[in-house]
Order: sequence, then C-alpha cells, then structure tokens
Amino acid sequence: MSDRRIIAIIGKGFGDEGKGLATDHFCRQDSDTIVIKHNGGAQAGHTVEPEGKRFVFHQLSAGSFCGADTFWADSYYPDLYKLGEEMEEFRMLSGICPGIFSDKKTAVTLIDDILINMLLELSRGDRRHGSCGMGINECDLRTGAGFKVSVKDVLCKDEDALVKDVLRIRKEYKQKRLEEAGITEGYSNSTESAELYEMLSSESVVTNFVDGMKRNAEKYVTLCEDTGTFLNGRNQVIFESGQGLLLDSENTEYAPHVTASRTGLYNPCRILSEYGLDLTEAVYVTRTYVTRHGAGFLPYECGKEELGIYGCDETNVHNTWQGSIRYARHGNVSEFLRPVREDTEYIPDSGNGGKAAISLFVTHLNETAGRMLMKDMEPEIGDFIKLDDVNEVFDRFYLSGAKRDVTINIP
Repeated sequence: MSDRRIIAIIGKGFGDEGKGLATDHFCRQDSDTIVIKHNGGAQAGHTVEPEGKRFVFHQLSAGSFCGADTFWADSYYPDLYKLGEEMEEFRMLSGICPGIFSDKKTAVTLIDDILINMLLELSRGDRRHGSCGMGINECDLRTGAGFKVSVKDVLCKDEDALVKDVLRIRKEYKQKRLEEAGITEGYSNSTESAELYEMLSSESVVTNFVDGMKRNAEKYVTLCEDTGTFLNGRNQVIFESGQGLLLDSENTEYAPHVTASRTGLYNPCRILSEYGLDLTEAVYVTRTYVTRHGAGFLPYECGKEELGIYGCDETNVHNTWQGSIRYARHGNVSEFLRPVREDTEYIPDSGNGGKAAISLFVTHLNETAGRMLMKDMEPEIGDFIKLDDVNEVFDRFYLSGAKRDVTINIP
C-alpha cells in the first residue's frame, strides 16, 4: 500500500510523557491500525481518557478505545498471567475486546522472573534501581541465557509440559541467578523477602501461574507465523514504545537506573528493515516539564510546586518499588534536542528516496499556561517551536492540553 503510514511513538524523557495520548490520537486517524508493543512488558502505564472514561493500558495498546489491535513484537516481554485481568477490566469499561497478535518468537515473563526481581530490589535497600518489580530485566537475562519460553510454546504445548519446562528452568537456572545476585538460601532482610524466597521453592506457585498463563493465551492471543505479511496487510502501523528514551538500556549516562530494553527507534527500525518497510514518522512525546518515577539522577530536579503544578497525577501514584513521581525542568535547548538527534541516527534512508518526518508531541500545556519550562527560560510554546535549532530537528509539532485536545502545527 503506497499510502501506508508507519509511525513510531517515543517518550523523550524518563517515561510518563503522554505516549498513550499520542497513540490514541494517531489511531483515531485510521480505523485499519495495528499497534506494535516492542519493548518492556506489563510495567507500562499508558493512560487514555476518551469521553469521560479513563483506562491505564499495560499490555493492550493505548489505541484500543479506537478498536486498534495489539501486536507483540519479538522484543516485547508479555506477562500472560496478568493479561486476563486487564482485558476483562477494559471490556467491562468499553464493551470492546481488542485483538492481540504475537510474533512466534516473543518470549514471556515467568513467575520466577517477577519473584527474583522483587527480591533483588528489596535486597538493595535504599539503593534500589527503581524497578517496577515486573520481572522485565530478569526475563531478558533468562532468555539470553538460553532458558526461553515463548508465546508459541504457551499456545502449542499442553499445560503439564509447560509446568515441567518452568520447573526445569527453576532447577537449572534459578539458583545460579540468585547466587550471582548475592542472594543465598535462607536470605531474608524482611518478612516480605522471606515470603518471596519461599514462593521460589513452591511447585504450586508454578502450577497456578502456568494455568493462568495458558488460559489467557488461548482465550485472547493469536499467534502470527508470518509477521511480514501481517504488517503489510495493515493501512497504518504504530509502534507504541514503553518507558522513555533516557531509560534506554544503552544509555550509560543514567546507568544502572535504566531499563533492560531499547526504548527509542532501535527496535522499530530493526523490525521494519527485516520486513522491507519504511518508517513514515518518528514522534517524540514530552511534557512541558520533566518527570521521573523511580530512582536515579534527574537533572534540574525540583518540587512540582516550584513549577506551578498542583494537580495530582492519578496514574503515577506512590508505590513500594518506585516511590513517588519526581519533577524537573528541561535543560537548555541543546540538552533538550541531544537525545532526539542521537536516536534519529537509527533511521535509514528509505528505499523510495524519502525521509521519515521527525515530530515533537507536547503534552500538559494546560498545566503550565502554554509554556515550556526549561532551565534558563520559560518560552510560550509558539515561540519555542519557532527557534531555529528546534526547527532544524523537528518537521511538525503536535500540541496538547488536557485530555484529548490535540492541534497540529507545521512550520
């Protein structure tokens, strides 16, 4: 299809920028849309609020209110056990049960990944990495070590065989991983950690997890044996990234407080190249200020009251694993643009001689009276997007205040 649009939505900061709003906006432009989840897993929390409703999406795409189906790429780590709860809650709210398709190579998160993740964070005390406790990094490490369980395995093997597989992985991999992390038998620095360690030895925990995982996969997920043909059959393809560009696994500036996955254009460009497709537009999403939910360095950090922001963030509430959401100003213009300049280097020249558009999607303008809050200035958004350096990087701008209002500005 010559008029196919392929869009990558990237969080420009540390996450929580408004990627759900951006995904919903583009899905409303074309009813024949597939949304690709390509990094992370169930830790995502993308909020969409259409027509008085509100839902926080984790493994379903944020385009689900529009009827857009979800596709799990081979670099995504779904938690099939949690999927059923999310799907049922969304169906009750919207009356929609969106389709979920998965690449046959996609690996799944197991219960031991989650338990080990939680144990590690508890063992770090006040030096936690800021993990969500969802097992994404542990799933990545286990899969890389050769102990992969795929969506195809879950769908094609019977339940008894899956239980044996998971128990074998527990026997051959779990103890080595715990010792590598400095957690030995009998370890406990709290009642909670003792309970987690005990669960890592319980066969019934594995049996229950596999039962839920198998049931949800069979009920909600369709295996895609030919990803290239599947994507080529859609009029619009959207990559919905999880977390933010500054948390990319290759970002040494913020290590070790980063995620285990590639959060920018690396995965979308890799996948498109594999199937002979070209990116149409890369959309970088940012609030008018910066937030970070979790541990790690946050340049220009300040209290939200110093930014003039007094509302409550309903999605990013305080939790055991990440603490409270934090706030900051953007750096100067050069600092603001640098991550985008570096990330767009992954975009190859398209086969038809065109070049993907680079866009900036600014959210939360209603909270700052239409101003960008930066280290050395607070320009009106109209003045900001007219700056020469900004125009040199971005081809168009999407501007949003509260909820769903989005306007497009093309200089």
